[in-house]
Amino acid sequence: MTSAGPLGAAALAADYADKLVLGTVRDVHQAVAARAHGAVHAVAGGATVPHRVHDGIARGVYAGIGLGLRGAAKGLRAADRAGIGAPLEETPRGRFVVSVVNGFVGDRLRDEAPEHFFEMGVRLAGRDVVLERGDVAAAYPTATDALVVFVHGLSECEAHWDRAVRPRRDTVVPGYAGRLAGDGWSPVQVRVNTGLSLQENGVALASLLDRLVAAWPEEVRRVALVGHSMGGLVLRAACAVSTDSPRAWTDLVTDVVTLGTPHLGAPLERLANAGAHTLGRLPESAPFGRILEFRSPGILDLRRGLAADVQNLPHARYHLVAATLTRSARNPLAETVGDLLVPFSSAVGRPRRGPHAGIEMFPGADVLHVPRAGHFDLLNHDAVHEALATWLRKEAR
Repeated sequence: MTSAGPLGAAALAADYADKLVLGTVRDVHQAVAARAHGAVHAVAGGATVPHRVHDGIARGVYAGIGLGLRGAAKGLRAADRAGIGAPLEETPRGRFVVSVVNGFVGDRLRDEAPEHFFEMGVRLAGRDVVLERGDVAAAYPTATDALVVFVHGLSECEAHWDRAVRPRRDTVVPGYAGRLAGDGWSPVQVRVNTGLSLQENGVALASLLDRLVAAWPEEVRRVALVGHSMGGLVLRAACAVSTDSPRAWTDLVTDVVTLGTPHLGAPLERLANAGAHTLGRLPESAPFGRILEFRSPGILDLRRGLAADVQNLPHARYHLVAATLTRSARNPLAETVGDLLVPFSSAVGRPRRGPHAGIEMFPGADVLHVPRAGHFDLLNHDAVHEALATWLRKEAR
């Protein structure tokens, strides 16, 4: 769990303003100035006095601003460590900020600012649950023998599963966890540091679920996995991790549900990657390209999704949910725009081009198309509620 408060977050912002914003402005300024002065040098036959004066003033200005930002960060960090302001983890908004920041630079925070970094954990009421039998029993007093594990997407946190809860006829539509709890399931929400790579998060989740099953108050007979967006990739990565446990948790998995998961990758990440390469070709635009290259391994992994050769659990049933802004999944926009972030073919694991075109990554899987819906609508949607009620019937198969 992170320990930083609002002042610590402000210090981190000052650090990155110095590294990214100021550095980008300075480098663009220098590149533009160098090109302009180069034209003058060609005529004047060497560096001119205005050129030297300009460079000296520019260096002094940028150095002064950088010194100010670093000084402000140091002061804010000292005040944060002195306990001025409650930790961000104490409020829902603070936890949202922590998750967003870690999604973008979580790998760097682990070494550079560990007070902002968090490890994967089972979450309940905004806190980590210690995976010891007594602590788990206290956290889940009505535990059953069936676990349904929820894993969120990029830069999200466990609270996002309730974000789309909305009023209807003077009542509140419960999230998936609330409804499934009424059907005999024990919902467990996991918070993932989505700035880390899929491989690292997959190993961490496999270990976490192994410990959770061992510490569960009841003998676990069935496990269902539900992942939104990147969360579905993390689940698949975890299912592919081998274990030495005499009773592997993967043997208990009967259902894997992915909601808007980019199994074949996300176009926005591929666009960002192409943009970084394009901007890097010119000195004047290269600094902007370095900003794009600053994104975390978790985001970089979204370029291609998870390889089709990552084996599915042979005894589990797969259920794929894909949303599109269009009414029909056959509309060309369903492939180019999809749910705004993930194309339909990627969400259902059916490549339409390339060497694997026409091959289904999940043969025999159930597919639900949710029309006229966006990516985040899948966090709480009536059609998904109905499908989950059918797919995750409590009786054992």
